[in-house]
Amino acid sequence: MSGITYSEIKEEFLKNKIGLIGIGILASLVILSVIAVITIPIDTFKQWNNPNHWISYPKTSLPAWTNYLTAEKIPEHIIMENPITVSQDDTISVTSHQFNVNFVYDDFPNDFIYEFTTEYSGSPLLQISIIRPDQSKILLLSTSLPYSETINVHHERFFSADNIIKKNAQIQLAKINSESYGILGEEIIFADNDGHVLKGNYLFLVNLYGVEEYVKILDSKLILGGKTFGIMGTDELRRDLAVGLLWGTPLALFIGITVAVGSVIMGLIYGVYAGFKGKKTDDALMRFNDVIYALPALPFLIILAVTISNSIFLMVGFLLIFSWVGIAKVSRSMALQIKTRQYVEASKVMGQTNSKIIFKHIIPQLLPYTFASIAISVPAAITTEAGLSFLGLGDPTFPTWGQILHDANTYGAAARGLWWWIIPPGIAIAITGLAFVFIGNALDTIVNPKLKK
Repeated sequence: MSGITYSEIKEEFLKNKIGLIGIGILASLVILSVIAVITIPIDTFKQWNNPNHWISYPKTSLPAWTNYLTAEKIPEHIIMENPITVSQDDTISVTSHQFNVNFVYDDFPNDFIYEFTTEYSGSPLLQISIIRPDQSKILLLSTSLPYSETINVHHERFFSADNIIKKNAQIQLAKINSESYGILGEEIIFADNDGHVLKGNYLFLVNLYGVEEYVKILDSKLILGGKTFGIMGTDELRRDLAVGLLWGTPLALFIGITVAVGSVIMGLIYGVYAGFKGKKTDDALMRFNDVIYALPALPFLIILAVTISNSIFLMVGFLLIFSWVGIAKVSRSMALQIKTRQYVEASKVMGQTNSKIIFKHIIPQLLPYTFASIAISVPAAITTEAGLSFLGLGDPTFPTWGQILHDANTYGAAARGLWWWIIPPGIAIAITGLAFVFIGNALDTIVNPKLKK
């Protein structure tokens, strides 16, 4: 190994197509990590498990590009924030916000949400109604806002899943056509008499009434929950999966590279020192190595995660504890060979310290093997973290790929056919591992004469 120069390693690596593919994949992952850090606000990362942050997004929606692959037109997610405003000041003041939706899709929307912020005194009356394409008008909600003697700022959301809205819609449509009474859920608002999608123009009317009181709508937003959204769709908690997948890239690289570099350095120094010292020191260090090697890593990691903490940083530390022993064994056997060479013996005669001999004359000879070991060790760290997270023992505050798969399993994504929640993080884990395996195998082939032949 001492005869191989770094220029030769570089030259041989550039000839290795598998290694170049691995470098290309790794470069793409690094670019995605930079994009995630630069473009996605850090607040979005912190709010990953806050349902209120994602309330404006649809629930379990397909990626938007799937609309181009199907014959039927799937409803797209629509957020309307600029309504038509009509005000009337009289004995009874009326502030009306109107949202116009041209619904031309072949399936029902998931739901709709009306979110508003108002400034008022007293107890104004809020009414939400809808004029459908067949010109039938349905009063969905009529409620008084909480009473306030002084001017009060009030924020609230109303969901189509609320029982009172579904009940009002069902009763009023039953008056128009008794057959519609059998249609259940939010679909009743967008269904014709036969239960099919009623296409056309829908007008949502929001009226706020005040009797000689101060009433003003500060902000008003209507969200029509479609079934397609974004590049990667959404999950059961309405989270944008593209955000989780992008943030999972730098987290996966951090976990994999940190554990691989740390464990290889620890194992390299430990094994080289044991091999160089020999005799009783070697025996004692290798017996300790055997004890750690014999411990079942996964059960211990599970116990440590349950009893101490499931912090991602502690998980990295736990992985370091169990990942260095194999490297130590191999580096020890190499050190036993290298220490018998003449330049090492000459260094001892010249009075150089053991640490200087180890770090100047032995470890540099093992660097090509070290780089190959680091590359091969990264996938193991990434898949171990993903496995622990899938079992529910990962850090829930970080949107890692394993955590996304855990949430998918918790909400039965596989049984419900939510493939976009399962396949992308699985592919991301596989591709990342494959990149480092390609690089590691290419380096191993170059530095190992037997494999090279």
